[in-house]
Amino acid sequence: MITKYGYDVFFTITGICIALILVALFLIEPKTIKYSIVAVTLVFFGFTANFFRDPERTPPTGDNLVLSPADGKVLAVTDVEETEFLKAPARRISVFMSPLNVHVNRNPITGSVAHLRYVPGEYFAAFEDKASEKNEQMIIGLQNHHGKVLFKQIAGFVARRIVCTLNLGDSVKAGDRFGMIKFGSRVDVFVPRSATPKVNSGDRTVAGETVLAEF
Repeated sequence: MITKYGYDVFFTITGICIALILVALFLIEPKTIKYSIVAVTLVFFGFTANFFRDPERTPPTGDNLVLSPADGKVLAVTDVEETEFLKAPARRISVFMSPLNVHVNRNPITGSVAHLRYVPGEYFAAFEDKASEKNEQMIIGLQNHHGKVLFKQIAGFVARRIVCTLNLGDSVKAGDRFGMIKFGSRVDVFVPRSATPKVNSGDRTVAGETVLAEF
């Protein structure tokens, strides 16, 4: 299934690929060039379809769980001071999303949207620490009876299109889709220092299924 958040890009690229293949098949000679263009176009289309895929996920049960909003690799679990929403000592769990990962993002907890802020910014490589503060990002705060969770959709060097469909006051469910970051990026999740981390640097995460922490 192709994510609805990528329909604009996916169908535009599909149209371009079809046009290129038709031009190559009927207007280009010799055959070596013709079939090289077709092969490269099909590879590019396959990459695009793979990037915008949106598989179903089954969240684990437990309302005290903080789930990963993104597929990817844990860059670090770091103690920080979170001054925007939690306003307390926190742990930051950073997940790097490569271009080969699923890029649809999912809610980490069930609760309500209590904070939203979009930040235009730079486009440093997503795996660099300064990307968390300086890159373009959408900052989202959720809360429930267990506490608060802040997370950031952070644009990377290539990714310059953040999609977030959440609004202040929305009720959300853990594991449900809410947006994506197009073409490689990063998500930072901030949980209270009292929450128990369940991942370590280097671990692989699956959005909506991997438990990052427990209240």
